Amino acid sequence: MADDLEHAKKRLDDEYGQVRRRFDEIHERFDRVVSAGPEDDLYGKLKDLEKRVKKVRTGGWFRPGSRGHRRALKKYEAAKAASGSAAPTVQKFGS
Repeated sequence: MADDLEHAKKRLDDEYGQVRRRFDEIHERFDRVVSAGPEDDLYGKLKDLEKRVKKVRTGGWFRPGSRGHRRALKKYEAAKAASGSAAPTVQKFGS
């Protein structure tokens, strides 16, 4: 069980890192929108930003995007629950 939990945690961290590394692409497109002037094509810049966000979210042919992170998170939570290391119960003062 501990090996499954460790493997699931490592996979979750890997997927998180892959998604985070692609945030620079989104920030670059967003900066283009923010720095646009009144004579620039805002529609085109926003469309480009929207496409990039969608690509990071859904992935492509070779990358699962944030869906891979979602799957890894579900597997990690299942492994965590199976190993019995769920979140500790909190007892409130006066209960």
